[in-house]
Amino acid sequence: MLARFLQSAAVIALSAGAAQAEFTLNILHVNDFHSRIEAINKFDSTCTAEDAAENGCFGGVGRLKTKIDALRGEITAAGGHVIVLDAGDQSQGSLMYTTYKGVAEAEFMQAIGFDAMAVGNHEFDNGPEGLATFLDTVSFPILSGNIDVSQNTLLKDRVKNHVVLEVGGEKIGIVSVLATDTPETSSPGPTVIFQDDIDSLKADVAVLEAEGVTKIIALTHVGYKRDLELAAAVPGLDMVVGGHSHTYLSATDPDRDGPYPTWVDRADGSMVPVVQAYAYSKYLGHAEVTFDDAGKLIYAGGNTILLDGSVTPDAGLEAKVKELAGPIDGLRAQVVAESAAPIDGSRDSCRAMECQMGNLVTDAMLDRVKDQGVTIAITNGGGLRASIDGGPVTMGEVLTVLPFQNTLSTFTVTGAQIVAGLENGVSQIEEGAGRFPQVSGLKYTFDAKAAPGSRISEVLVAEGDSFVPIDPAKDYLAVSNNYVRRGGDGYKMFIDAKEAYDFGPDLADVTAAYLAAHAPYTPYTDGRITAK
Repeated sequence: MLARFLQSAAVIALSAGAAQAEFTLNILHVNDFHSRIEAINKFDSTCTAEDAAENGCFGGVGRLKTKIDALRGEITAAGGHVIVLDAGDQSQGSLMYTTYKGVAEAEFMQAIGFDAMAVGNHEFDNGPEGLATFLDTVSFPILSGNIDVSQNTLLKDRVKNHVVLEVGGEKIGIVSVLATDTPETSSPGPTVIFQDDIDSLKADVAVLEAEGVTKIIALTHVGYKRDLELAAAVPGLDMVVGGHSHTYLSATDPDRDGPYPTWVDRADGSMVPVVQAYAYSKYLGHAEVTFDDAGKLIYAGGNTILLDGSVTPDAGLEAKVKELAGPIDGLRAQVVAESAAPIDGSRDSCRAMECQMGNLVTDAMLDRVKDQGVTIAITNGGGLRASIDGGPVTMGEVLTVLPFQNTLSTFTVTGAQIVAGLENGVSQIEEGAGRFPQVSGLKYTFDAKAAPGSRISEVLVAEGDSFVPIDPAKDYLAVSNNYVRRGGDGYKMFIDAKEAYDFGPDLADVTAAYLAAHAPYTPYTDGRITAK
């Protein structure tokens, strides 16, 4: 392959003194699929008929199978070797998951032919039962070495620490770890015990090496930053195939988050490649690695492959997707709650002032994560796309208000960053910009006549049963949606927030659950936003 000849100096250095006998392995990989069974558009939402007409659809299980089948066929026909890996989080993110509770994702993975999967934190969104669904449905191993499931009757002896794949007469060891903050981001429950990821990997690598396995790949769900740390800290690892952070790596795209592969230097002078392939099946990762006859890595290259309109979806899987999509139309018509009156979510209101829909959505966000100590919620008014009539509320109506499949994001910021975020939010009010901040857990006053950047005059935060002035130097736990937290609508002050986690439940699901819990819901405003 062309990539084989485009080696950097660092990669060439790996091959110095290489033995004559070599083994090359092609690793096809995805991560953070998040139930995008149907194709997605450029916003990572379900592709519409209008998107399809404009050739604006990407990914989906049909395209994924087509590309994997094609590459697998080409490589094996040429005498090469292929494994297909998933770095976790097949679960959560679309109505397919809401409807079928993980069965559909598992069946499609089985049809595509994966060789191993890492447990992602969202595999626990329906508790241990959700992960058990995958285990019941697939025949390939599901791995996570740093979780002890021996106390859980559904999972005991079913989640493997590691696995050895026999490929072309060679033994390929796969080890795996899961983010240790999963109890805060999902629902594994008290019977799933987490252990240190580095200690776990070291132990599992030692077991494989004792069995004579010399080629060892870490299939992880801890995020790109942690993957780099693991690669540096764990002797014996030859490669890391990661997920969790939705990181877009590329060998060629200047807008990438990092190079594919990203090379990590270890203290012993060796180098370890780390790869990841964004999320939502938009890309398929294709890594090519070569080992000498002693099992030493001497080459790694490859790239992420965009699954766009040039890839024709597999006809058989597409037919199954359409079949499964039928009942979802029924879900969209499902009544989830009742509202005592119309809930105003109009553009004119939510982009200029406190609005009823803004209060509903931010109250729902804050209620969902209050047990984590979160006290402030901020969302962009432009993310609220409709009003809801009084009377029965359907899931379709909630999805019309919140169509973007945004997820809850929790993070830590200072009071000064909160104020800066509010200043950004009101900086383009005269233009009706979508950045206008709807909030819960705080109150603010602004003057639209003042110069942008100096429009906020007072900010109060909830403290017990009262509101007190915000402390610019104090850290506050906040919640928003992943779009805002990542800097969308000008909220760049949140990009470098501490302890950020962008992959919580879908905002529409959170809002629907809150409405149901408070039915009949009474829309209101309470003066949390004041215009001078």
